[in-house]
Amino acid sequence: MADHGDIKIKEYEGAAGGWGSMKSVARILPEEKAGTDTLDTLRRLNKPEGAMCVSCAWSKPEKPHLAEFCENGVKATAWELTGLRNTPEFFQEHTVSELKDWPDHDLEQAGRLTHPMKYDAATDKYVAVSWAEAFDGIGKKLRTLDPTKVVCYASGRASLETSYMYSLFARLWGCHNLPDSSNMCHETTSVGMKNATGSPVATIQMEDYEKCDAIFCWGQNVGVNSPRMLHTLKAARKRGVEIVVFNPLRERGWERFTDPQNPVQMATDSSTQIATQYHQVRAGGDISAILGIIKIAVEADDKAKSAGEPAVLDHHFIEQHTVRFDEVAQFARDADWDDIVRESGLTREAIEDAARVYLKSRAMIAVYGMGITQHRYGMDALYMILNLLLMRGHIGRPGAGPGPVRGHSNVQGQRTVGITEKPELAPNDRLRQLYEFEPPMEKGWDTVESCRAIISGEAQGFIQLGGNFLRATPEHEKMCEGWAKLPIAVHIATKLNKSHLYPGEESYLLPCLGRMERDMQATGRQAVTMEDSFSHIYGSVGKAEPASPHLLSEPAIVAGIAKATLEPNPNVPWDKWVGDYGLVRDAIENTYPDMFTNFNERMFQPGGFWKGNPAAHRQWKTKSGKAEFNVPRALNASGFEDKPDRFALITLRSNDQFNTTVYGYRDRFRGIIGTREVVMMNHDDIARLGLKDGDIVGLESDAEDGVERVVDGLRVVPYNIPKGCIGGYFPELNILIPLEHHALESNVPAGKSVPVKIRKPA
Repeated sequence: MADHGDIKIKEYEGAAGGWGSMKSVARILPEEKAGTDTLDTLRRLNKPEGAMCVSCAWSKPEKPHLAEFCENGVKATAWELTGLRNTPEFFQEHTVSELKDWPDHDLEQAGRLTHPMKYDAATDKYVAVSWAEAFDGIGKKLRTLDPTKVVCYASGRASLETSYMYSLFARLWGCHNLPDSSNMCHETTSVGMKNATGSPVATIQMEDYEKCDAIFCWGQNVGVNSPRMLHTLKAARKRGVEIVVFNPLRERGWERFTDPQNPVQMATDSSTQIATQYHQVRAGGDISAILGIIKIAVEADDKAKSAGEPAVLDHHFIEQHTVRFDEVAQFARDADWDDIVRESGLTREAIEDAARVYLKSRAMIAVYGMGITQHRYGMDALYMILNLLLMRGHIGRPGAGPGPVRGHSNVQGQRTVGITEKPELAPNDRLRQLYEFEPPMEKGWDTVESCRAIISGEAQGFIQLGGNFLRATPEHEKMCEGWAKLPIAVHIATKLNKSHLYPGEESYLLPCLGRMERDMQATGRQAVTMEDSFSHIYGSVGKAEPASPHLLSEPAIVAGIAKATLEPNPNVPWDKWVGDYGLVRDAIENTYPDMFTNFNERMFQPGGFWKGNPAAHRQWKTKSGKAEFNVPRALNASGFEDKPDRFALITLRSNDQFNTTVYGYRDRFRGIIGTREVVMMNHDDIARLGLKDGDIVGLESDAEDGVERVVDGLRVVPYNIPKGCIGGYFPELNILIPLEHHALESNVPAGKSVPVKIRKPA
């Protein structure tokens, strides 16, 4: 890690949005040498017949604003359409060993990759090769490997068309290891929601925010991870909707928002209060906070029943549509308030305040993010949110239901069209019929299992469709050692990142077109599609000039690898698909006829078309045939006990970041400028340890596995965070996360509550 410029740490007093956002946008455009293509793309961004943002997966409205983008959307667009270029000359000037020491920001800031490259071990440099040489070399190597020992990873940016082709290539080859960025972040949702409701995704749609009367939010930083959602929340507040937030840190987006498209707010520097209640739970304390609300509701219902008064809970819904309610109700009755208060970190009065909103709501939406899913007992935390909804019938009702907020723009869509390591989720019967081959039916490796295979040396290769897998995963040192021993690593990418700098026996960089760039193929300009957090499908057309004439599209690269690796299959027309993406959409429709009927005709429908969700209609595709209540296994999701010198580390993204991509060193909302080498601490904890503001400390793993994991050189920053919790930046602090510290059942790395100790200066 490295500092960047002058370090300034001062509390930020502004709102989310507003002039701070405008200044940030004005700063990044010249830094990235943005031209007219960038401005034209922003004009069209997230609009019908326009380009879909490569940042978050928030909905693209039927009737868009004049500017339908946020600060982070501008950064993502400028980052992709940058005027900076990373040419073969760059790699002649820098060895891979040298580049390993560069910060994440500086690697990507070198610009867009312009030529296909292959690693040359003799010089320790990447050298330019032709596409034919790259595909031929990759195919020859892959044909020597066991496909069941190779990982085909996908980040959440690739289109539905690319994702379908990629998953089909893997299965035709015999590979069933198809993890993706959902495994990193939201697999807890995919598993838990499916177990409890039969559906792995949100049951709500965008219009439900116009019909709800309460919004409860857990573990989601709206101002950083989905800023366009603030317009929706602002409209809800204008209607009088109560918004109750549970999050360890006070994040500015949940507090107040100045709408950059509102002239009055901009002129007066006024803002809209978003949260009507803000509860700073301990890391992992959401289970107990929700248990307290459930306890209040169940006991109020018991009292009403005894008094012959109207029920508080929706017993008709519970009886007709659910199982195991009595177990959860009794667990809540038996719960001790001292335990609830201790594990949640909240007072009983605070929980009672939240319960009052819950009990009067007739249509409640539950929003949550990785602050729920990335814990050892993240599944239990999610189940508690669903318990809360089910008790009063808040699923399958207008204005009510669970609304997990996704990160990458198409991470949900990739799973829809076959990127999955689970055979029961893959359309194997249809693939067998359409393409006349036998798909692998064994379970493949997910993210954690892929990491185990890389560390142990079992993995024989890694193909990376976008992303920065090595940087995003836990157990960093062992992963780097194993990654560098892979027989082959293939990276389809737009920019250089850390994953590319630990080359195995053979390594290739395959530069691709960005989504916002013009994609010309045999039949003319092409469009692609993706799916948002609400299961709506949208078309996207890029018009910007490609960064290099040597770039290929992602579908073309996938097809090139497939043709070089596989025996010809007359049922799989790779070349025709590359020439006309509409034919890929026809193939998707043939594979998933219920979800993608008339796909090509509907892809540019304003607001997107909905693929459907049985749970939204109270059709429960669960083992029991009903929605299922679940009793939690623990009162705190962290999965480890409190100890005198043990802290729960919460890994965080900054305001100047999207996942592993660091746009800059200005975490405006937290007031941390010029550095990412910090540890945010509660004032009382700082005093108790005899530290002071600005001290330089280290963090070491306090996992009980005997492995030493250390990060030194972190600046102490006093911060409004619960006692016993500390915050620091992802991905730099991933070094401290053990591989086996992951969510049970879903295997999501548990980066929101990591057991660590603080190493005080000598």
